[in-house]
Amino acid sequence: MSVAPTVASVLSNVHRGRAFEKRSLALLENSLSMSLRRVGGRSDGGVDLEGWWWLPPLPTTSNSSAQSGYTGVFNGVEGRRRIRVLAQCKAEKNKVGPKYVRELEGVLSRHSFGVAPPAIPQQPHTPVVALLLSQSAFTMAAVTCAFSSHLPFMLLRLSEQDPSRDGSDVEELSGIVCNRALLGEEGILGAEYEARTEINGNGNAMPTLWWNGARLKSWVPDEWRHYSRET
Repeated sequence: MSVAPTVASVLSNVHRGRAFEKRSLALLENSLSMSLRRVGGRSDGGVDLEGWWWLPPLPTTSNSSAQSGYTGVFNGVEGRRRIRVLAQCKAEKNKVGPKYVRELEGVLSRHSFGVAPPAIPQQPHTPVVALLLSQSAFTMAAVTCAFSSHLPFMLLRLSEQDPSRDGSDVEELSGIVCNRALLGEEGILGAEYEARTEINGNGNAMPTLWWNGARLKSWVPDEWRHYSRET
């Protein structure tokens, strides 16, 4: 006998989802140089967060696909690349399986030649990255599915906060996975980048992006900082 969800349980799930989106936005801006904001609503097209990943330009000697016009250069901000990001957030108790990866692949395919985020004109050859964030672990099948995708894909696990733990204001992350369409010789970021999971001073695992042998600083333009707060 199935039991219909109560109003309280539905509201609890909504609150948990919103809280996870808020945590995700802060981590992406602070640790991965992204300025995203929440979409939400019935017409979100399967996208929870969208915006831009701000990065230094690739060197002209790079062999990556960026050299064939797939650079994502934003002429309005000198010396930076912008890469469009479409993200889904899963604040679920069960492990995230490959169906969510395939779902986001479909979303990315539909949006690749669609309309850019508000107030940001779309430019030719602007790369688009699929980002799947989860509060629970990814199954091995999900990781394999993302890794084998022909679309640029990143998986991030942001563990549930434990308020009883010291340093709980620092986010925990159990892993970051980027496929070859994103990182590597044939990826849109090129071989100069490396995604790592590092342990900070509080003993928490954190996502970091390295560029040319050093941890990447934030390349988010000042006018795009706290982009998520506009919604």
